[in-house]
Amino acid sequence: MNRMLAFVLVVLVSFGVIAWTSPGLLHDTKLGLDLKGGFEILYEASPLTGEGQVTKDSLNKTAESIEKRINSTGIAEPEVTTEGKNRIRVKIAGVANEEEVRTMLKKPASLTFRSADGCKSETDYCKIELNGDEFVEGAAKVEYNNLREPLVAIKVKDKKKFEEISSRLSGSVPKQRLAIYLDEDLLSDPVVQSTFMDGTAVISGQPTPADAKALADTINLGALPLKLTEKYTQSVGATLGQKSLEETLLAGGIASAMILLFMFFFYRLPGLVANICLIVFVWLLLAVMWLMGATLTLPGIAAFVLGIGIAVDSNIITAERIKDEIRSGKSIPSSLRAGNKNSFRTIIDAHITNLIAGAVLYFIGQGSVKGFAVVLLASIIINILTNIFLPRFFMHLIVKSGKFNKLSYYGVKESEIRAL
Repeated sequence: MNRMLAFVLVVLVSFGVIAWTSPGLLHDTKLGLDLKGGFEILYEASPLTGEGQVTKDSLNKTAESIEKRINSTGIAEPEVTTEGKNRIRVKIAGVANEEEVRTMLKKPASLTFRSADGCKSETDYCKIELNGDEFVEGAAKVEYNNLREPLVAIKVKDKKKFEEISSRLSGSVPKQRLAIYLDEDLLSDPVVQSTFMDGTAVISGQPTPADAKALADTINLGALPLKLTEKYTQSVGATLGQKSLEETLLAGGIASAMILLFMFFFYRLPGLVANICLIVFVWLLLAVMWLMGATLTLPGIAAFVLGIGIAVDSNIITAERIKDEIRSGKSIPSSLRAGNKNSFRTIIDAHITNLIAGAVLYFIGQGSVKGFAVVLLASIIINILTNIFLPRFFMHLIVKSGKFNKLSYYGVKESEIRAL
């Protein structure tokens, strides 16, 4: 009786924790753009000046700059990853103004500071004096003068070059301007008032603090060290993403109900225990994904469902081995021990091969393939805990209680034993 009470207590506590935490887990789980709507862009990086090679450090720095720039707009949790030697994949879910964001992402690649020195007119600005990557990253900031007018303080890497430029432009009559461009869009063209010898300067003329901050953010976050070219793009509307999510949840609910009924109908008591462990498995996998900060996508859900299939298969193998031992004439406790022992190696071998396949997908695959592999690997590891060892613990408590010794509780008929 104590063992049955322990079994019931463990199950009630487990289900209580699941019921208490599941709404929060489902609400806080991040959804990918194929479920929430949004867009995905694959960029190919190349040297900004057309010379040299794309290094791993420069690629990572570019990805970080893109993520910072997206975050500065208030967009929540963009997914920016590097792929291969020269590619960056950007995924942004839940974005209403897609074109505005895409335009913003492309602008930083061509940040330039230009002058009209030697050009056709004072507003021609045909000469590029500085590129965006020549500024110290993160050094641009908003300051205020004595009249509380906003200024943008900047800092360059090459002090001598900046001194030469500022001396040449401020020494002319009249003083020349140093225009700031994004692509071919003029953002500001302040007059160079004096020579800057320490590599720092301030840009005035911004009408509002918001304009000054936008310019500072452009200099800080927009000056990417690499030029980015769109190679692939995919857009999913919010309505289509919501429909995909609803249909996926409906299909998952129907499949889960059928699985639970199948396990109970064919395997009775071991099937009931398996169903309990499957519910714990699903909850624990959701919790692990939440702790990892993983983004759930359609490929991730596919891996999730595959993990459930692997978990069901583990329970079926164990239940069938137990039934075989009972049919051979052994007692229920002996059949439980022998069935668990004989099924363990088969199940572990299958899990090891799946782990190898998942690891290969993770280390070689890219994008959604890698996301699929992450969920698959997590599901296999959790499956070993919840659908190999946990069912054994529950069945041990039940059988040792001595209350469930009928063959029908295990899906075995008396005639099957007599025939042997």
